[in-house]
Amino acid sequence: MDQRKVTLTLASLFIAGSAFIAAPAAQAEPDGKVIQSGPASWYGPGFHGRKTASGETFNTNELTAAHRTLPFGTKVKVVNKKTGKSVVVRINDRGPYAHGRVIDLSKASAQAIGISGVGSVTLAQL
Repeated sequence: MDQRKVTLTLASLFIAGSAFIAAPAAQAEPDGKVIQSGPASWYGPGFHGRKTASGETFNTNELTAAHRTLPFGTKVKVVNKKTGKSVVVRINDRGPYAHGRVIDLSKASAQAIGISGVGSVTLAQL
């Protein structure tokens, strides 16, 4: 093979490989029954150490969340639609109280799926 063909072949492989690497992560499929989609936010510093609606002490470093209607103790898989990352949280509080949001995540839960403010999520009850 001459040098030009080798260079073109390597360039083609590099471009193809780069496209593969740069492709967005595959969306995580929710396990269980999808129950809601919409905006999610996180809460933490001001609530850390306070009592939740379930009676336990809120710890922003645990994988927990607040939901308006799901029973306390329910496990929910939360999938960030933008990143495809997912986390399983336990419902231990009521909320969110911000209009239009479907779930409030603890800081640890939000960080696990790449949400630093508000993000679009899908919820699946496990």
